[in-house]
Amino acid sequence: MKMKTHKDLDVWKDSIEVVVIIYKVTTGFPKEERYGLTSQIRRAAVSVPANISEGAARNYSREFIRFLRISQASLSEVETLMHISLRLSYLDENMFKSIQGRIFKVNAQLSGLIKSITR
Repeated sequence: MKMKTHKDLDVWKDSIEVVVIIYKVTTGFPKEERYGLTSQIRRAAVSVPANISEGAARNYSREFIRFLRISQASLSEVETLMHISLRLSYLDENMFKSIQGRIFKVNAQLSGLIKSITR
């Protein structure tokens, strides 16, 4: 079974959804955070699907796995930045838990994809 493109991967689709949510949530962050926390969270979030697509375009499984692991690292960064946002009261607990659930889901998908490629 050969996949057509990265756009066929559920993990890519779900990570795009995380980006959209992050952008919507961070619009409510204080204006003074525009070039600080807001920018950092957005860049880390965008990095996840970007690395999935870049890795999928590579011709070698080892390269793809490397990019998937970079996506996992970026996802971890997003989670940490969301914790900071919660502690600064830029997010409420419900929004944080909702985003965290999506982050865990994407991370599990990335782990599963890495395992299936490794086999």
